[in-house]
This record gives sequence, structure tokens and C-alpha cells, in this order.
Amino acid sequence: MILVIKYAVTALIIVSVSELAKRSDKLGALVSSLPLVTLMVMVWLHVERQGNQKIGNHAYYTFWYVLPTLPMFLVMPWLMAKGVNFWLALAICALVTMGSFAFTALVAKRLGVNLMP
Repeated sequence: MILVIKYAVTALIIVSVSELAKRSDKLGALVSSLPLVTLMVMVWLHVERQGNQKIGNHAYYTFWYVLPTLPMFLVMPWLMAKGVNFWLALAICALVTMGSFAFTALVAKRLGVNLMP
């Protein structure tokens, strides 16, 4: 039953944010930039009694994994403004994110943080 509730709540939030983004670019971006998924995961972990260490680790590694996604949010609008096809721009952004992840993993490793699963 908890799995069905998790699916329903998650779907409701994603659909709500996408509908909001249709009506207001700025408000939709603001709401989607909130760490809703991370917050939901931490709540579900807590509800399922996973313990503070597990929840803390999730938050810690999420910080490191968010960093390499940030360049995509600048590359995508730049490509779209240049008239690049949406799907090609999305593919380029995926490559940029993968490259950013590799770079972040190398830097993090030098700081004593192992990001590779």
C-alpha cells in the first residue's frame, strides 16, 4: 500500500509542477528548482524507518550529484535561443552533464569524497 501512495504522491507533484510551468515560466521554474524529489525521498526513508545515517547520506550525496547538473540549465536555454532542435539540445545537455559529472567526481575524489557507486 505504501508503494501505491508513493507513486500517487510523486506523480501528483510532477504533474502539478508541469501544469504550473505551462502557466508561468518563472513560477514553474521556481517550484521545480526546489528539491522536492529529495525531500520526498527523505520523507519516505523516514516513514520506512531507514535511520538518520541513511537519510543524512542521501542528503550529502545529493549535494554532490546536483553540482554537475547545473551547467545544463545554462546550456539548454542558450542552445534553444540559437535555434537548436529540442531533442538535439537535450542530447547535448546530457553529454554536458556526463562530462560535468566526470569532472565533479575527479574534484570530489581529491577532497576525499568518492562519488562512484
